[in-house]
Amino acid sequence: MRSRIFLKLLAMFALVIAAATLTLDFTVTRAWEHSLREQVRSGLQEKTRMFAARVRANPTADPRTLAAETAGNADVRVTIIDTTGRVLADSEANPGEMENHAQRPEFREALAGREGTDTRTSHTRGVPFLYIAEPVPGGAVRLAYPLALLAQAAHDVHRTVLLASLLAFAVAIVLAGVVSRVQRNRLARILEFASKIAEGDLTARVAENSSDEIGRVASALDRTARQLQGTFKALEQSRSELETVLNSMQEAVIAVDRDGRVQWANQRMESLLPTGVRRGVPLVESVRDPDFLAAVSSATLSGQVISGRAATVRPGRTFSVTAAPMPNGGAVAVMHDRTEVERVEKTRRDFIANVSHELRTPLTSIEGYAETLLDLPALENSSREFVEIIRKNAARMTRLTEDLLVLAKVESGEQKLNLQPLSADEILGEAAEHFHEMDTRLELEVKNTSLKLVSADRDAIYQVFSNLIDNASKYAAAGKHLDIGARDVAGAVEFYVRDYGPGIASEHLPRLFERFYRVDKARSRESGGTGLGLAIAKHIVRAHGGVIWAESELGHGSTFYFNLPEARGEG
Repeated sequence: MRSRIFLKLLAMFALVIAAATLTLDFTVTRAWEHSLREQVRSGLQEKTRMFAARVRANPTADPRTLAAETAGNADVRVTIIDTTGRVLADSEANPGEMENHAQRPEFREALAGREGTDTRTSHTRGVPFLYIAEPVPGGAVRLAYPLALLAQAAHDVHRTVLLASLLAFAVAIVLAGVVSRVQRNRLARILEFASKIAEGDLTARVAENSSDEIGRVASALDRTARQLQGTFKALEQSRSELETVLNSMQEAVIAVDRDGRVQWANQRMESLLPTGVRRGVPLVESVRDPDFLAAVSSATLSGQVISGRAATVRPGRTFSVTAAPMPNGGAVAVMHDRTEVERVEKTRRDFIANVSHELRTPLTSIEGYAETLLDLPALENSSREFVEIIRKNAARMTRLTEDLLVLAKVESGEQKLNLQPLSADEILGEAAEHFHEMDTRLELEVKNTSLKLVSADRDAIYQVFSNLIDNASKYAAAGKHLDIGARDVAGAVEFYVRDYGPGIASEHLPRLFERFYRVDKARSRESGGTGLGLAIAKHIVRAHGGVIWAESELGHGSTFYFNLPEARGEG
């Protein structure tokens, strides 16, 4: 670094010095030469005029004497010629040996009555001269100044500039060494600081008090290091808190990158897997459950939250899996242990099914004996009333046990669906037929615009419509009218049952499909309802892959909707 900085500074100084030298040579020196030449020309003109005036004032004076005196006083060459061009006198040559000067440019101008000027190399001396001639009576006079003196002066100036440049260059070398050493030390401190930051030492600082560019860079780097230290400290604290939270969770959590390699797992996941979690390797080497792997892979590829069920992660345990994509690729999966919940649910369903099954026989006997007693002609009227109450309640209990058995089968998945393509016309026709068999006092209107086939179990969907129509008929007394219908929606067919009764308050809508939930408990008991019809309908629709919901407004009736998926390859 030292040599590079030194050479760069030296090259910079040399460039500046060279530029200054060239500037002096091509501007100042040239201007000085031009000014000196003009001064010499002006002085020579003045001397020539004075000499011409002297000759005019002394027409009888000896030309050689005048030429010698003037040359000695003015330090110039003096020449006098007559009108024919013959040299009468010359301060530096024998006039008799000199050639005729009539054709010299300056003498031609002078003989013509004007001041003549010329610059050329002398034929007599062989050196360049500046010639200026003035006319006088009987000829002309000429003064000449040797230009070699100007050349020598210019040479001296160039040499002085060169020596000054060499001296400046020598000083520049010293300055370059000093400046490069200072800057090298400053840059070395910044480089050492940057290396420490790159190695992860965010406590490193660079001491730089200068306000120049390097000082400002050092100050900016120092501020950046402080900000990074604060940011990393906050991130580390946040990561530590997050890791603590995840490790304290009862759910198992694992994260993978976009290539399916394990990035992180909490302690619950570590304890679940027999071989533990191997970080940095494919997930399949730690978890072998195909449903779990499929959920994680689908979340990574689709960028959507995927839910699933894993039954072989650990023997004897069942987990629900939720895999969600991460912003930079990959996915995070959360496993919730459902073993105990499913065991309790199964126990509850088994209990309900067993109790319902066990109650069927005694209830049938009670109902049968009650009917037998009612057939006796000797039964008193007061007793007959009590026996009728017994029969009605036994019948109600029988319906309740039947609904409980159906609900238990639907919830447990024991009721297998026989899916087949059905048209809306078939489904609505059977529903209308059931309605007419159930109550002929109400009007029913069928509205169907569907052109699709649905994949459904005929008997199960018949039960859904039966329960919905039965429920609607209980609240349609004020309107005396029901509508059932179907219409096509995206990928499915939407069915509905609408009544024009008093409607249902909005706070009841979210709980309508819960077991034993009643909006009007008194009316439901009077009509003999069990409170399970809508719950059974909900589970049957869900088993078909559809959804069911209700919409209502007080005073404007209620509408129950459910949709069934479109039959694939049909329609």
